[in-house]
Amino acid sequence: QFKLIVENPEKPIATGLQVKAVVEYTPKSAEDLQDKLTLLVDDDVVHIPLLGLIPYCDLEVESEVNFGEMIANSKLVTKEISITNRGTTSGVFRVSYDGVVLLNIRPARGVVKPKSVRKIQVDICTDVPGVIKEMMKVELESHGCAEVWIKGVVVEQILKVLGVSCEKVLKCINFGPLYFGTSKTEKIHLYNESPESVDWVAVLEDNAIEGEMGTDLQGSTDAVLHDLSLKNKDVDVSTLILCVPNQGTLLPYEKSLITICFSPEKFERDFETKDASLIQDYVLFLRFETVGERSSCLLGLRGGATATIRRRSRHVDLALMGSGFPVILTFKPGTVINFKDCYLGEKTQVVCTMKNESEFLPVTFHFRKAAHFSVSPERGTIKKNSEKEVMISFSPRQIGTFEMKQIIDIIGTGVDKNNIDALKTKSFHQIYLTLLGVCKCKRTSIVFTINPGLTPLISNATGQFVVRGTGQLSDTAPMAILKSTQTQIHTHRKNRDCKDDALIAFPNDRAASLRPSEWNKKYRTIFTKTERYNYVDPEFAYTAFEQLFIKANRKHYIDFISSLRQRRLEKEAARMFYIYNNPVSIGIKPGEGLKSPHISITDFPMEKPEPKMLPSDDNCMLTSRNLAAIVSKTTNKGVWSWLSPVPSSPQEKEDCRLTLTQKQLHQILIGPSTIDFGDVCVFSTTTKELHIINNLSVHIWIQIDVEVAELQETSPLSQVVPPFTKTHIPVVFETTTVGMFKRSFTYKINKQHIGHVLVVAHAMPIELQLSTRELILSPVPGCLAGTEFRRTVRVCNPRNHPAGFTWRPVTGDRKSAFTIKPTRGFVEPYSDVECEVVWHPGFNTPETGQFLLCVRQGNSINLKCLAKVIIHV
Repeated sequence: QFKLIVENPEKPIATGLQVKAVVEYTPKSAEDLQDKLTLLVDDDVVHIPLLGLIPYCDLEVESEVNFGEMIANSKLVTKEISITNRGTTSGVFRVSYDGVVLLNIRPARGVVKPKSVRKIQVDICTDVPGVIKEMMKVELESHGCAEVWIKGVVVEQILKVLGVSCEKVLKCINFGPLYFGTSKTEKIHLYNESPESVDWVAVLEDNAIEGEMGTDLQGSTDAVLHDLSLKNKDVDVSTLILCVPNQGTLLPYEKSLITICFSPEKFERDFETKDASLIQDYVLFLRFETVGERSSCLLGLRGGATATIRRRSRHVDLALMGSGFPVILTFKPGTVINFKDCYLGEKTQVVCTMKNESEFLPVTFHFRKAAHFSVSPERGTIKKNSEKEVMISFSPRQIGTFEMKQIIDIIGTGVDKNNIDALKTKSFHQIYLTLLGVCKCKRTSIVFTINPGLTPLISNATGQFVVRGTGQLSDTAPMAILKSTQTQIHTHRKNRDCKDDALIAFPNDRAASLRPSEWNKKYRTIFTKTERYNYVDPEFAYTAFEQLFIKANRKHYIDFISSLRQRRLEKEAARMFYIYNNPVSIGIKPGEGLKSPHISITDFPMEKPEPKMLPSDDNCMLTSRNLAAIVSKTTNKGVWSWLSPVPSSPQEKEDCRLTLTQKQLHQILIGPSTIDFGDVCVFSTTTKELHIINNLSVHIWIQIDVEVAELQETSPLSQVVPPFTKTHIPVVFETTTVGMFKRSFTYKINKQHIGHVLVVAHAMPIELQLSTRELILSPVPGCLAGTEFRRTVRVCNPRNHPAGFTWRPVTGDRKSAFTIKPTRGFVEPYSDVECEVVWHPGFNTPETGQFLLCVRQGNSINLKCLAKVIIHV
């Protein structure tokens, strides 16, 4: 079957030339052939083997598909296996699987072209934790059946709280006793014990059943019941507990260092109590949750009802315990200390005993500086339930009665909210003492001496006696200036009618008159009102140009201040205009005899207080009470449907470009995360709602990506949800394939944050059921002979799709005596239809018969009929 075509050369072949030979192979049977070709080159013999092989396919498949560790988050994880064809013809494969774990295998059968590779996708739904070890069979052409093992482990995404030093699991942190106003920090490790990254957020449970906020747990039952008003206080627990950071992302098997700070605060009570009884114990729960994995959320449904959507919640709780104590310091002889009277330059001392009444904590104090009083020691520490003496001294520096408030600072550790890792010492409490003291002066005798002849600057009327030691001389000459029109004593007659604005100068100010003065000021003497000489020193006085510059500069500032005042008045007028420019009050004052109506507080409608919005501070924590209040506000509104598909307004475009934090994403509720359609019928259309609740104060843009053919009718796939709004998207499921369906689709928030929703359904075939498979027809008592026997059978439809049916009689050689009506029809979903079976008696008619119920695109059921004839003798 081999043929050689060649022309042998007659002469030797020169260098660089060649001879071509063609070998043809023409197979005549499906078998492999082998031969050889002999080549003679001078004295050498070369044998060239010839092989003739028939075309065949050589298929190989991988023996194992390992998914590794996966998180039980109801996602679809896809792996690919390869079927390789190393043959020369195409090969056919077929995959069969009947394991426990649901696998989506695409394609289940196909053809692999020669010298190529075909990929097969295997999907696993990670909704149930456990170990996966399943086997699927792959039938390969010319190679038989190959086994492929599917392996993997589905684990829970676990968050753990570990101690920093011991690395053991922590369930509780006890901060111990602290003074009100102080702080204490503890560090923990948040550990992600899973093979995937996780976004987490800390939520403070302030409405937990077992939580306590400000209750004295050591008190009696009567005292606790009497103090129930404290439990009803609207306390912002986020000020008591700080957690930094309170949101973030953990990589697989990563630890994050977290600082928790406890700062007890004294609550105001409705009744007065002693300071010693103001012990407040706290038991709070800090929950570290996975973002988007809220254990429950309220979603509005039709008719105002609510439903709770639950799923597996992956979180860890950490109990926080601590106690707050007041500073209780007692003073002996009391908080009012009265010193004895003393003279200037003397000192009086009083010993004050300070006692720390606390049985748990020491007290660090610091006396502030106070005039005329000093304390020794100024600062110190008093151990718990002990005393310390301080010496308070009264050293007056002037004569008089003194009542000073002595401030005592209580020193403790505080925290900066911007950096809670750095605790600093500060004054968190103050105690006041009242110090009373009187300083008297000593009596001195005044001795008069005779003036030797020189009259000093200060003397008596006669200048004869001078009081020594009662004053000090001044270095500057006295000068008195009065209005000339205010005195007429000894005024000269020619100056008596002087009405100008000249100033009066005393005669003893001559030494001061040589100083620089303004050239336009006039001065007159105090007695005769004669215009006195005023010297202007040109070296110090302003020139005319300088005076004009000063005047212009002063005018500039006067105009600037006037413009500010005018602008302020215009703003006030505009504000008052907007206040009174309304249909209720237009600013008209009531005239004489008109009285304004009396408005009572009962005339105003009662409005519910708005829930407290979460501040934008990163250190502020989410609390369960605030989250519940915001969700309640949003769900109480009506459901918005068919919103804008894309951002249109400038505000919407700006909001939808934001990158949301973990805390913001935690307040967006999209669920349920698993939509279970239950048992549905093929060729039917079933709809479930995907609820969306936006609890943020900004717009969000939701885009759904559906690649599954069974969910293609879902619409709309894009919506812009306004702030504090709830809406829903109808998810439509249609299928033509019988079996279990588990697929997921993804969605994006603001084109950045990706989430997924799992869709589960059990597709059932179209099926009808009969109320009985065997029908016995018997005559009615008292009926005449030859009367027809009648009975009904009920055809039930347990599915959600209408089913058409047809009755076909099963007859053999003999004609059936049974008839049924109606012979064809439709059964609506979850309903039934009654059919009447009639037996016509006659001579030699059969008493048994059969009908076949044929369901369109569905099952078939046999109905046996038996006529029970009673013969009376």
